[in-house]
Amino acid sequence: MFNEERPIIVIKKKGGHAAHHGGSWKVAYADFVTAMMAFFLVMWILGLSQDKRKAIASYFQDPVGAMRSTGGSMSPLNTGPQPPGKMQILPSLAALRRETAERNQFKEVKENIEETVAKTPELKQIEEFIQIEIVRDGLRIELIDGQEGLFFDLGSAKIKPRTTAVIRKIGGIIATLPNTVVVEGHTDARPLSTTNSGYSNWELSTDRAQAARRVMVGVLRQDQIERVTGYADSKLRKPSDPLHFSNRRISLLVEYKSIEARMSDTERAQAQLLAEQPKAPVHSMEAEVNQPHHSNGH
Repeated sequence: MFNEERPIIVIKKKGGHAAHHGGSWKVAYADFVTAMMAFFLVMWILGLSQDKRKAIASYFQDPVGAMRSTGGSMSPLNTGPQPPGKMQILPSLAALRRETAERNQFKEVKENIEETVAKTPELKQIEEFIQIEIVRDGLRIELIDGQEGLFFDLGSAKIKPRTTAVIRKIGGIIATLPNTVVVEGHTDARPLSTTNSGYSNWELSTDRAQAARRVMVGVLRQDQIERVTGYADSKLRKPSDPLHFSNRRISLLVEYKSIEARMSDTERAQAQLLAEQPKAPVHSMEAEVNQPHHSNGH
């Protein structure tokens, strides 16, 4: 029994493919995709305006505060509250064309007002105190006060005849537009010397704005004035000198109708570039999967 030969067992391994490498390549690929996403995110941020960069930075520093400042929206790029249930989308090419037409119309109105003031003798004398510019919110026309009280009596909302004349001239031109108008009153930072302790620059700026509004009654359309606001010295024209007389002014803001017109030049250029890009054809992978494959192999 002990002399019996033990059976010889031969183990043969079949040749085949090398062992599977596992999932390590997936980790490397995920790192690569993450790096590319970060790269394109940086490139996108570099193309934004300074205001947008600050909005994004404030969002990551204080997300809750940033959401409140944008009307509860999750996006730090929104400039105002969005209608419930609707997403913010880029303006179409047609919307950008309407915006361009509106801006061009404002340029024509600006030139018309400047020409009217220059041709009117009583207004030409105060031409330098009438500032007209196209701003982000629309066409802004400001009657800037002089050192001795050019448009109103000092410390009073009593309007002067020349103020009535210039507002009526300007109002007649604005009345041809479908846009709404905002009337604003501003003062300098000098406290009022009055016996009425409850009457401050806030009341004075509001009363002056209301006086300008009353002059335009019958000149503008009944529903054309959207609001009348007094800002006192909270929005100084010359912040470096709060007591300067140029801070005292009446501002007429003709608002843009289109939201696209309120975009900055950088935002408008980016939106126009995206709007003009041709849409790429949608490539269906399902069609490829379902398509029969022909093979000449065995």
